[in-house]
Amino acid sequence: MKKNVSITLMSAIAVGLAGCVETRQSEPKRTAVEELLISRAADHALSTADFAGLKDKKVFLEEDYYESNDKAYVLGAIRDFMSLSGALLVDDRKEADIIVEARSGALSIDSGESLVGFPEMPVPIPFSGTFRTPEVPFYKADRQYSVAKLALLAYDARTCRHVFSTGTLIGRSYHHFFKFFGFINWTSTELPEKR
Repeated sequence: MKKNVSITLMSAIAVGLAGCVETRQSEPKRTAVEELLISRAADHALSTADFAGLKDKKVFLEEDYYESNDKAYVLGAIRDFMSLSGALLVDDRKEADIIVEARSGALSIDSGESLVGFPEMPVPIPFSGTFRTPEVPFYKADRQYSVAKLALLAYDARTCRHVFSTGTLIGRSYHHFFKFFGFINWTSTELPEKR
């Protein structure tokens, strides 16, 4: 009887060890917070522009002078803001009354981290490898700031005369995470999606 119980127990352990499950998590190049910070800063920059001069005009957005990792979002946001101001968007520059050129001076994130306490540390264990001690923060801060610098130039599609320039458009966004005594968490953010 004892022998059967031992064999059954050993078999259950063997099956349990053989049946391990691995869950894969997606790890994109940037976090959602980083993408939200960048898009929010671009939205803030564009919200300061005056597109009143485009009302009821056929407008073509020239994309060749704009470069950034988030080009598609920013150009879409520019089209949105122009449309909200009454511009009539066209996809062919030959149909346009006005051509708008977009350019980017900056669209990125600065980040910083502060720690008062004990950081995670590797501890070598002879004949076993390495054990990592857990981080023990008395105070920890992770800060992320996003800055967008954009500019738009509008000119007449036929005469090439200057219609208007927005000048430099600056937008900012931030997200800060704080931890006190290892378990009290506090977030200060400008991102509505993360509140």
